[in-house]
Amino acid sequence: MLGSEQREIKVVIGAEKYNNNPGWIHTQKEDLNLLDKSTWENQFKKDSITAILAEHIWEHLTYQEGIEAARLCYRYLQPQGYIRCAVPDGYFPDEDYQNLIKIGGPGPKDHPAASHKIVYNYKTLSAIFETAGYEVNLLEYCDETGHFHFNEWREEDGVIFRSKKCDPRNQGDKPIFPSLILDATKR
Repeated sequence: MLGSEQREIKVVIGAEKYNNNPGWIHTQKEDLNLLDKSTWENQFKKDSITAILAEHIWEHLTYQEGIEAARLCYRYLQPQGYIRCAVPDGYFPDEDYQNLIKIGGPGPKDHPAASHKIVYNYKTLSAIFETAGYEVNLLEYCDETGHFHFNEWREEDGVIFRSKKCDPRNQGDKPIFPSLILDATKR
């Protein structure tokens, strides 16, 4: 059981092709499913995980599934443990970007966005985690007017590649492919 072997346990959900976080446990859906409690019970003890990173995962869940997933993660996070969550930003004012991230996505069934079930904005994503009992801190997001907000965050607490801070496409005055990023901390 992974939760009993290490002091500080940091987990990446849906690591796919990214390995931006050395020293973290990288998982895929078949290893650790956000909606299947048994996959968590097989690997971790309750209150054992320090941090969870989920980059562009939550948009593949319905709103209600998102709450259920947040609650499941809550069970396994240590007190003051956190989820760093990044999703496409529904308030980013670019028509091509919005077409790419829309529910059902563009193009063929094997396109990553084809399984998008929701497009979040900072209010709806925050509400998911607040409903599950977390305290939310917004890191990168667009507001209702499309204005981009950036609050400093540390890469050692979990790298989000698709961010203003780390993605080469977003270096400059205006982001090209931003994410809505927040930290949700277990109270």
